[in-house]
Amino acid sequence: QVQLLESGGGLVQPGGSLRLSCAASGSIFSINSMGWYRQAPGKERELVATSTTGSNTNYADAVKGRFTISRDNAKNTVSLQMNNLKPEDTGVYYCKANVQTRRNILRWDDYWGQGTQVTVSS
Repeated sequence: QVQLLESGGGLVQPGGSLRLSCAASGSIFSINSMGWYRQAPGKERELVATSTTGSNTNYADAVKGRFTISRDNAKNTVSLQMNNLKPEDTGVYYCKANVQTRRNILRWDDYWGQGTQVTVSS
């Protein structure tokens, strides 16, 4: 199995910063990409940022210029530095990884973390 564990969420005032981290572990053969998604109350889950093996990154327009995704391939970790946070950034943030497992290296599957709460409020 593959497990993703997020950390770093919490309560912060508007304009503040948080850094989220995610560590992947388990029967990993290779990780194609890792990224962050979020789900605000009453809304569907949306892409925040992704990073592929080739160091290509992609950001949602709403966070571009404020968030930075960083990936450490050797450690199977990914982080999200969030600056100038806004109330609309509030939600549960999920780490996702597209993984080849040692059980079946012919398959690429998405794995999700349990989520970490980010609340931006005065």
